[in-house]
Amino acid sequence: MRFQATALLRVLTSVAGLAILLHSPASVQAAGGIPPDMENARARLNESPRHGEWAEIKDGDDTISAWVVYPERPDKAPVVVIVHTVAGLTDWIRAVADQLASEGFIAVAPDLLSGKGPGGANTPAERDAAAKLVRSLDSAEVMRRLSAAARYGASLPAATGEFGCVGYCWGGGICFDMATEHRDLDAAVVYYGRSSSTASLQRIQAPVLGLYGGSDARINETIPQAEAELSRLGKPFEKHIYEGAGHGFLERQSGQDGANLKASQQAWPRTIEFLKENLE
Repeated sequence: MRFQATALLRVLTSVAGLAILLHSPASVQAAGGIPPDMENARARLNESPRHGEWAEIKDGDDTISAWVVYPERPDKAPVVVIVHTVAGLTDWIRAVADQLASEGFIAVAPDLLSGKGPGGANTPAERDAAAKLVRSLDSAEVMRRLSAAARYGASLPAATGEFGCVGYCWGGGICFDMATEHRDLDAAVVYYGRSSSTASLQRIQAPVLGLYGGSDARINETIPQAEAELSRLGKPFEKHIYEGAGHGFLERQSGQDGANLKASQQAWPRTIEFLKENLE
């Protein structure tokens, strides 16, 4: 009887543990095919079967460090340039690049702090130090470096030549700006980034997808004016606002009492669908 009770306890414990695992954010991320949150980014990178490498992109006298991940597919692939957050090129951004590659894209994530860190280094490990540097970047230099990253990606032998951008937080606003500056851009996905200035919107050629948290008034207050102007101009702009989700929901999936995870599970498939619609 003692053996039977012990065996039953082990079964019940295993079932309970499995239930907890299946409902944990990390498990949902793996099962749902979405990027990991920031806590699980390094583990996802270590487990990835895809080829990722550091590249040095030359643009005149400038050298831009970038993380590049290739998809596993028999044919050429479109390119997605990832514009990092105010924290710079972190493991989380690299993990997003890996997830995009798993969806069939060549992902190019340039470090816009290349050479800007202490002693000429790249993104500092300390988040506040990186954020201070990112906020000091010259917008013209940022666009130049992103253009160089896009040219690099499009020129790769395995690339089709089509390219889009995806940006997060600070990078979301920059990705919106890319749509106003780069006539060759084929698609822009803005994750909780501020909208571009009204005057610049007339230059947009690429369709824009905006994905926002409902509890992010600082960013969301910039949407209506841009949406109205793009509608007036007949420019394609699609937006989704996820109720209860906060700023940075894809990176902070455990936040907002489940709303961030729910938003991530809805926003990521729409991202991939949008990119495939416009790049393939």
